[in-house]
Amino acid sequence: MSATGSTERAGSRTPARARPALPAGAGFATRALLVAFAAATALDLGSLLAGWHTGHLIAKPLLMPLLVAYVITLRAPRLLIAALLFGWGGDLALLFDADVAFLIGMGSFAVGHVCYLVLFGRRRTGPLLGAAYAAALLSTVTLLWGDLPAELRIPVAGYSLLLTAMAYRSSALGLRAGLGGALFLLSDTLIATGVAEWPQLPRPDFWVMATYVAAQYLLATGALAPRRAYGREALQGSTTS
Repeated sequence: MSATGSTERAGSRTPARARPALPAGAGFATRALLVAFAAATALDLGSLLAGWHTGHLIAKPLLMPLLVAYVITLRAPRLLIAALLFGWGGDLALLFDADVAFLIGMGSFAVGHVCYLVLFGRRRTGPLLGAAYAAALLSTVTLLWGDLPAELRIPVAGYSLLLTAMAYRSSALGLRAGLGGALFLLSDTLIATGVAEWPQLPRPDFWVMATYVAAQYLLATGALAPRRAYGREALQGSTTS
């Protein structure tokens, strides 16, 4: 995502800046991809609730590619696309039940978080929210530390720091993206408690995926919102100036 630009720039007649946020002719494709993403999400979550593992194996790999295709029709920045694709890499890795796959998946998600952090830029965020996230990070890592496998403690702690930073910085883009960041943190915390063999909610995979898919969707659409607002301002400026 890029900065929205000044009012003066918004009033420019330059064609590249006067395009609407939604490309001409992309409306049907955008809606169709969003419906497909919703259908894949419903299939995945329904499969997890029903204990149908095959359905989960079919639906989960489709989620992020469909979301990527959707945001591409909305002219998403490359960093957003990269963040979602690295999330897809993490999704695929976590389909395999092995420590190596877990580390690979965590690494892929970590790169995605870096993409998000760069995308968020240096916009201001609330210090009180930062303090709350810092307290959550310290308490979670402290509580989980002794119950995690020894070889996973340092990687999980490092990943948790990066994830918490992403969740905190996401609030700079507004409530939608901020909620997405918080849900991403919740989803991965649920995974960590499972690795630590803490007591779990019924159907824990359902809750992990429900919060994760919602997080990625909210982050993606929250990151796009300022760009689409700028597109509308630019179009209005070009027609009134």
